[in-house]
Amino acid sequence: MSYLLVKSFHIVFVASWFAGLFYLPRIYVNLAMVPSASQAERVRLLLMARKLFRFMTLIAVPALGLGYWLWIGFGIGWSGPGNGWMHAKLAVVVLTVVYHYACYVILRRFEVNKMHRSHVWFRWFNEVPVLMMTASVILVVLKPF
Repeated sequence: MSYLLVKSFHIVFVASWFAGLFYLPRIYVNLAMVPSASQAERVRLLLMARKLFRFMTLIAVPALGLGYWLWIGFGIGWSGPGNGWMHAKLAVVVLTVVYHYACYVILRRFEVNKMHRSHVWFRWFNEVPVLMMTASVILVVLKPF
């Protein structure tokens, strides 16, 4: 498969994965605001969160796999002068996977009614993937070091 085709699919899957990472914490904001008497709303939001998490996990796998293919298969960012950007980019990828896992932990805590953070906390939590995606794009496009 050609480099540009692999790169294109990688971009599509990464963008789709981040769409889920942008939206799932918004569901958490709404879950944190649900009054205790509104069980139907809580159940509906939890169902939406579960389905979105499952979908974004399925999307993350090819995003990571295609990125690995670009890195190893096509030798993008191998060691040497001028490839420090790849080390930073891989750190952002690891942080994104950790954030994804944190979303899973939060979902599980909501399911057993053990999540007690405020909607304001989740609004801030929701900003993290924006920063990670911005850093990733800047590193890949500008290759600053």
